[in-house]
Amino acid sequence: MMRAPIGLAVLAAALALSGCGAALSLSRASESLDSYTLPPLPGTGTAGGSRHLMVDVATAGGAIATDRILIKPSPVQAQYLPDARWSDPAPVLVQSLLLGSLQDAGGFRLVTREAAGLVPDYSLMTDLRAFQAEVSPGQAPTVRVDLALTLIRETDRAILSTRRIETRAAAASDKTGDLVAAFEVATTQALGQAVDWVRSRAR
Repeated sequence: MMRAPIGLAVLAAALALSGCGAALSLSRASESLDSYTLPPLPGTGTAGGSRHLMVDVATAGGAIATDRILIKPSPVQAQYLPDARWSDPAPVLVQSLLLGSLQDAGGFRLVTREAAGLVPDYSLMTDLRAFQAEVSPGQAPTVRVDLALTLIRETDRAILSTRRIETRAAAASDKTGDLVAAFEVATTQALGQAVDWVRSRAR
């Protein structure tokens, strides 16, 4: 009776274990995460205007450009909440929040995500510099939102104005619900400043 070489037997066992590990990883990757979104600013009832504003999707670095909720234990580390995600990638979520807030604020004939065949009067470009919870040992997490805004006049592609907005909000704890609530506070503050600035410049 011939026996399989010991080396082959070990290899077969290793492959079997590897397969089990891959199946477990795939199972974990397919687990659904709780999905969270954030609200735009409430409407102010201001009448519409004559201008068309287009809100571009935000640009962001790789650690931010995802639907995972970013946690930064240090400036050079990027981690994510294991049980939660945003309803859209952060750049798209911020675009939607700016869009909805500007639409509800009034003062424009039209506020769109894309030109939709029309030539807008202005376009708003956003660089999402920070959208994260920052954690320091022994301290409550702090959510930081950092937006670099550029308003473009479309008739001649001139830069009308730029604005940097940075807001922070302390979370009650490191629990997911408390972190999301802090994201809402910091984002609402940033949206309020952004809407006031855009409306004052796009005339």
